[in-house]
Parts: sequence; structure tokens; C-alpha cells
Amino acid sequence: MNPMRTPSVDKITVHIGTGESGERLTNAEKLLGTIVKQKTVRAMAKKTVPAFSIKKKEPIGCKVTLRGGKAEDFLKTALKIAENKLNASQFDNDGNFSFGIEEHTDFPGMKYDPSIGIYGMDVSVALKRPGYRINKRKTEKHKIPHSHRLTKEDAISFVKSKYGAEVI
Repeated sequence: MNPMRTPSVDKITVHIGTGESGERLTNAEKLLGTIVKQKTVRAMAKKTVPAFSIKKKEPIGCKVTLRGGKAEDFLKTALKIAENKLNASQFDNDGNFSFGIEEHTDFPGMKYDPSIGIYGMDVSVALKRPGYRINKRKTEKHKIPHSHRLTKEDAISFVKSKYGAEVI
């Protein structure tokens, strides 16, 4: 197969939404930091929602972006926790996919602590092909041709072959 056509993992974003700032958010940040061994960034509310007492620009979650080898290792672990099963509806038309993990205690080495509680997280995986840099570079920026873009079917076949995941 042509090496320019083989997809790879561009980045993985792991997000924990707490819905409030304060102690619950700091616990989530510490927890996510220990799981992925990387510093977390706070996620801010985009708009005010009075029903949930959320104000605009208030921190309501935390996230981490993983790239390279760390991303591949984390994805293998996260897919094992999700029992290597994904729905076809979890893939978008651009070749990206997302899934959720219900409890952080499923990760190896993580134990339940009653003072912290249980947190779930969202895992979003962005795939790319070699040559996608032409879309981001500063000089001579170009669009990616339709024939080179990743599709839903490409992403599904990549996840099946590389990670042995079952897509339902």
C-alpha cells in the first residue's frame, strides 16, 4: 500500500466535564494528570446556562491533548477499557471518532477513593494522513484534495486493522 495513504493518529483529546468549578474540578484535574502523566488545561463554559448555574467563561472541566507515542499507548489502553467495541455512529465523515469511559477506576493502577468519587471521561481521536500539513503551514497553504481526505470507512478499517477494535 502507498505510504502516503496510510492513516495515523494525529492527536487524542481526553476531557472530563464536571459542570462546576471548585473542589470537584481540582480533583478531576489531579486525576486526569495522573492517568495521562501530563499537565491538564481547564475548559471554560462557552455560554451562561442559568438552569445549571453556569456562567460564561467559568471553568467547568479539564482536558489534555496527547500526540505521538503517548497518544498511541493511551488509545490502546482506552480501547481495552471500552472492550474494543465502537459503534459506526461514533465516527464522523472526516475520519475522526470519539467514545466515552464511564469510570476512571477502570484504568490500570487507579483505585476508588471515596473523597474523590468517580469520574467519566470523553476520548476524541483525530486521524490524519501524511501530507495534511499543507493545510496548516504558513506559506503556500493549500486545501487537501478530496481524493486524499480520510473518510468514515477509511477510519473504521484503520481502527479494525491497527487496534483490533470491533465496529458494530
